Amino acid sequence: MNTADDPFDLAVTGGTVVSCVDGDTGPRPGTVAIRDGVVAAVLDPGAPFAAIRTIDAAGSAVVPGFVDCHTHIASNMLLRGLLEDVELFEWLSTMWRLKQNFDHETLYWASMCGLVEMAKTGITCFNEHFDAYAVTPQVRALGDIGLKATLGYGFADGGVYADVAAWSWAALDDFDAATTGSSDIDGDRVRLALSPHAPYSCSEPMWRAVRVLADERRLPIHTHMAEGANEAAFMAETYGRTTVQWLHDIGFLGPDVTAAHCSMLTTHDIALLAEHEVKVAHCPVCNAKLVSGTMDLRGLWEAGVTVGLATDGPASHNSLDTFQEMKYAAITHKQNTCDPTFLTTRQVLTMATRDAAAAMHRPELGTIAPGAPADIAIVD
Repeated sequence: MNTADDPFDLAVTGGTVVSCVDGDTGPRPGTVAIRDGVVAAVLDPGAPFAAIRTIDAAGSAVVPGFVDCHTHIASNMLLRGLLEDVELFEWLSTMWRLKQNFDHETLYWASMCGLVEMAKTGITCFNEHFDAYAVTPQVRALGDIGLKATLGYGFADGGVYADVAAWSWAALDDFDAATTGSSDIDGDRVRLALSPHAPYSCSEPMWRAVRVLADERRLPIHTHMAEGANEAAFMAETYGRTTVQWLHDIGFLGPDVTAAHCSMLTTHDIALLAEHEVKVAHCPVCNAKLVSGTMDLRGLWEAGVTVGLATDGPASHNSLDTFQEMKYAAITHKQNTCDPTFLTTRQVLTMATRDAAAAMHRPELGTIAPGAPADIAIVD
């Protein structure tokens, strides 16, 4: 036990601790003691302790900070509500034309708004996919609001994003030059990833180049995959295969890949994702809004695929609210499976914390347990 001569940095007292640790029996009263940014202990109520600072969480739940394993913050903050009631490809085309008008200062302040909204809703870590817009404004914002993030440099050379082909190829050819000025990336709190946009906007040579760079630098990959009927039709017409099958055939899939959406999967696709240990980011609100299909969550779980919950960007979701995402996920999959016991409250909370952290290659996050980073949220 610690003493007044060796106090904890922080103690969160009086709350109901929801640890999200595998095998935990459930919420229980307790004190979360923190030292050096790490959970030092979860103490029973009434256990003595000494702490420099105390937070009274009486009447509240103390939960792991939510992890948003797929989103687009900066430019999409500025586009929220501007394009409703359209399908995915029309939405993408219009959004990209608008995004090209944003300068770095505008993107900085948009990033600040997004980070504030995430912090207020209990999100402590997020997986950003930069679909070919500037990274450095968000790096600057993360210096002001200290959330954790993995920032994916976006690449594309066709389709909607054909006009960023030259930049994308130059960045792949000299990645050190492309990331100059972003020295705070690729550390502990803010990390770096590679984000090829999608199968309909990246050529086969680009997918292969991203795979080579990821292997060389040991960087995670964050991309869109199997999202909607238009993508499925494009892949069938162009390659005669599904997205997942084609990426498997060119040697792209691997355990370092986070695949967002995956709402149009065949049984064979699911088997391939499981075989390659691909992680999946599930965005049920966005998928419903853009009519991109309903993920076969049961099939993915039965195959052993890690699936985390994500909001996607605020322009395609209209908020950055994990509680809204959890509720919609739970009721959608109960309706889809005709099974009221499928996707329980405990399971959906785990999807938004521990599983989402694993899905964005940060498995150390998402629980409240001794030795875990002290990323926590208090919910009244």
